[in-house]
Parts: sequence; structure tokens; C-alpha cells
Amino acid sequence: MNYCSHCGQPVSFVIPPGDDRPRYLCQACGTIHYQNPRIVAGTLPVSGDQVLLCKRAIAPRLGYWTLPAGFMENGESTPAAAARETREEACAEVDLQGLYTLINLPHINQVFMIFRGTLLGEFAAGPESLEVALFREDEIPWDELAFPTIERTLRHFFSDRQRNAFPLHVSDITPEDRERYFGSA
Repeated sequence: MNYCSHCGQPVSFVIPPGDDRPRYLCQACGTIHYQNPRIVAGTLPVSGDQVLLCKRAIAPRLGYWTLPAGFMENGESTPAAAARETREEACAEVDLQGLYTLINLPHINQVFMIFRGTLLGEFAAGPESLEVALFREDEIPWDELAFPTIERTLRHFFSDRQRNAFPLHVSDITPEDRERYFGSA
């Protein structure tokens, strides 16, 4: 950030009085520009013993499989964002069963929230998906998953399904986790 969106004057990256971390501060008007993590909301659509995955038609990770998820919009609740993303990416409706995974990615300023849900009716590829398909556990394209958050969510689900208990899973993904997943590129 170079300029204040309030008055147009240059900003400095400093620790404002009474704060504990650097922020963009406009010395001219005193506006502090807070930057906060972005929320990614989505679903784990389940149909019988299968889960619905979408093959990405957009970057990043074009051509890799993911759960229907994306950035939450202003004015939305997290369940509404998850359902919207499922409609946009998989042309599908789900009956939400509650928050299932909450994964913090502090190194990229994201919080990933996936809701478990029952797939209702038909599905099709939306504009951000090359294709969508149902997969049994032994059919999951594990080496073609787009993100470590997706793999972690799916592994929790298949493990929990054996016990028929689906608790909320809260975890972090670190830069080292990402490097193990994507390699050091």
C-alpha cells in the first residue's frame, strides 16, 4: 500500500501508538489501514459413500481437483458463502451439516472453512470448473489435489466416517507443510 484510500496522501508502515504490530498509517489524516485474513468457505458434498470434487478451470492450480470453495464476500455468512461457492463451481445444492474443518494458513493470510453437507440432486461443472465428479475413497486422485487443505479435509472425513462421528477439526498449515505438498519451487 502506497497511498491512503481516505485522503490520498502517502502512508507509512509503522506501529501506530497503542498498537503492537506494524500497520499502514496515514500521517496526514491519521487513518490506520488494517489488513485482515481472507476467509475461504466451501463444502464437502457427500452422496452416499462418495464425495463431490471439482477440477479447477482457473489458476492457481488449474487442472487439479478441489472441493467447491472460494473467498467469502462481504455481507455473507460463512454457511451462505459455502453454499454459494458450491452452486458456482458445481451447480449443486447441499444440505449443510455444520462446520467440519477450520484450517489456518497464517503465512498467506487465509482461514479455510469447510462445511460438511449432503449433496441434493444433480450437479454440473460451473464456469470455474473443468469437470465435477463423485469419488469413493479409493478413487480419490490424491496426487492431483489442488491444495493441502483439501487433502487434510478429505483424510479427516474418511477417517471419521469409519467411526460415524464428525467432530470439528481445527488445525494450521505452515509454510513447511506447503513446501512438502508443492515442493520448493
